[in-house]
Amino acid sequence: MKNYKNDAALLLELVGGASNIAAVTHCATRMRFVLNDTSLADQDAIGEIASVRGVFAQAGQFQVIIGNDVSEFYNQFVSISGIEGVSKENVKVTATQNLNVVQRAVAVLAEIFSPLIPAIIVGGLLLGFRNILETIPFDALGGQTIVATSQFWAGVNAFLWLPCEAIFHFLPVGITWSISKKMGTTQILGIVLGLTLVSPQLLNAYSVATTAAGDIPKWNFGFIQIDMIGYQAQVIPAMLAGFLLCYLERFFRKIIPEAISMIFVPFFSLVPTILAAHIILGPIGWKIGNMVSLVVNAGLTSSLNWLFGAIFGFLYAPLVITGLHHMSNAIDLQLIADYGSTNLWPMIALSNIAQGSAVLAIVFAHRGNKEEQQISIPATISCYLGVTEPAIFGINLKYLYPFVAAMIGSAIAGMTSTLLKVTAASIGVGGIPGILSIKHGYFSFFLCMLIAIIVPFILTLFFRKHNILNKIDRV
Repeated sequence: MKNYKNDAALLLELVGGASNIAAVTHCATRMRFVLNDTSLADQDAIGEIASVRGVFAQAGQFQVIIGNDVSEFYNQFVSISGIEGVSKENVKVTATQNLNVVQRAVAVLAEIFSPLIPAIIVGGLLLGFRNILETIPFDALGGQTIVATSQFWAGVNAFLWLPCEAIFHFLPVGITWSISKKMGTTQILGIVLGLTLVSPQLLNAYSVATTAAGDIPKWNFGFIQIDMIGYQAQVIPAMLAGFLLCYLERFFRKIIPEAISMIFVPFFSLVPTILAAHIILGPIGWKIGNMVSLVVNAGLTSSLNWLFGAIFGFLYAPLVITGLHHMSNAIDLQLIADYGSTNLWPMIALSNIAQGSAVLAIVFAHRGNKEEQQISIPATISCYLGVTEPAIFGINLKYLYPFVAAMIGSAIAGMTSTLLKVTAASIGVGGIPGILSIKHGYFSFFLCMLIAIIVPFILTLFFRKHNILNKIDRV
C-alpha cells in the first residue's frame, strides 16, 4: 500500500482544515468534499500536490482527482483528519444545500439520468450497428444493404431490435424507476407506473400521428372519455408522473397510520398518479416535449443552423463545468422520440474529441514532463472515449489556452456537422466511438472528427507559442 499520509495531511490543510469539511467521500477516481466555505480552499496549491491529478467544484461538491488509488488515499485522509466518511448519497444531499434553485434542478436531472446511461449507451451502439446493417448500401454488395444480401445478418438485425426497443421505447419505465430511487420512495411503484405509460394495451406513441382522431381507443367512463395513448420514448411525461407519484407517496406516508400503510399508501399514490398521467400530465408533458424539440430542431435545420451548431459546439465544454450539460440528455432523447434522430449528440461527441486533442497538444509541447504526463495522457484517452472532466479540470483549465482552443475547434466541427446534416440514431458512447451512433452522414462525421482533432491541436500550439490566453506556461 502506498504512503499518502503527507499528501493527505497537506490536502486537509489546503481545504481549510477539518472544521471546514461538512462531508467527504470518494468515487472511482476522486475525493468528493462538501465544504462549509469553498473560498478557504486553495485550489492552485491543491493542484500542486504530487498525488493530485486535478481539482474542480461542481454541483456543490469540491472534487479532487486522485486516480485509481483514491480508496487508499481516502482511507489515509480519514485516518489523519479524524473525519468519518459518509456515503456518496449523503454527500449529494449535503451538497445541495450549497446550490441555488437552477443548480438543484440540474443536479436532480443529472441524478435521474445517470443510472440510465449504461443502458442508453448500449442501446445507442446497437442502433448504430443496426443502421449499418439495414440502411447503408455497399458497392461490394451491388449497391444493396447487408440485410438485403444475408439472411444471417437480417436475423441478427431483427434480434437486436429486442434490446433497442426495451431501452428506448420503454424508456419511461427507467425514468420513473430512477426518480423513485432518487426520491427514496418505493421503486417497484415507479416501475409499475412506467409500465402503465408504455403498455401494449395503449396506442403506440409512434402511431398517434397517423391515426385518425376517431380511431384512437378510449377508456369510456360514461361522463368522460380518456384517450388510450402510450408514451413510448417520451421523457417529460414520465418525469412529471414520476415526481407526482413520489410526492403523493411521501404525503400519504405522513398521514396514514403505519399499521395500514402497506395497503393504502401504494393504492392512494399509484392509482391517482396513473389517472393524472393519462388525463393531465401525459398530454401536457407531450406538448412541452414537442415544443422543446421543435425549437431545437428548428435551430438545427434553419438557414442559420451553422450558427446554432457553432454556438453549441463552442459552449458545450463550459456547460460541462457548470453541470448544465446534463440537460442535453433529455433534449437528445426528446429529439429522437419526435424525429427519429438527434443533431445534438454528434456535436457533443465532437466536443469530447476537441478537448482531448487540446490535451494531446500539451502532451506534445511538454514532452519529457513525466509528472504531467501521468495526468495528460490518461486524460487524452478519456476524452477520446467520451469523458472530458479529467482533461478539462486537470489540464485545459489549468493553462486556459488549450481549453479555448478546444472550444474553437469544437465550434468549427459543430458548425460543419450541422451544415452537413449529421444525425445520430441515439446517444451512446461519446468521443471517437460516437461514430457508431451516427445515423446519417458517416463520412461527414469523419470529416468533422478530423476538424475536432486537427484544429484544437494546432490552435493550442499556436496560442502557446504566442503566449495567448496563457495562465501558467511561458515560452
